[in-house]
Amino acid sequence: MKKSGVVYTASKDAKVSKPEPGMERQVLAYNPKLMLVRNEFTKGWVGARHSHPHEQIVYVVRGKIRFEAEGSSRELSAGDSVAVDGSVEHQASALEDSEVLDLFTPYRKDYV
Repeated sequence: MKKSGVVYTASKDAKVSKPEPGMERQVLAYNPKLMLVRNEFTKGWVGARHSHPHEQIVYVVRGKIRFEAEGSSRELSAGDSVAVDGSVEHQASALEDSEVLDLFTPYRKDYV
């Protein structure tokens, strides 16, 4: 990873990982301050409830997910988004096969 300047990432060159059954993760462009991650969720996938120190924006490209945080739950469809402060416990699940983009700041060292 380059420390400054411009970093291009072709989707075909970005490594795909499968951190959980029903989920594929692809780390796209990032630098020390910012990271873009593409996720594919299979209908029925339920992610682990978790928190992290990173600020996060979730954007649903296609499909439908359920997003839970701070005691409430909301269905998000294509075009919907949510911003999550760092350290807020949250969880997502796939109501349909879905594609979701996550934006983190700062970047997640544990994803690299």
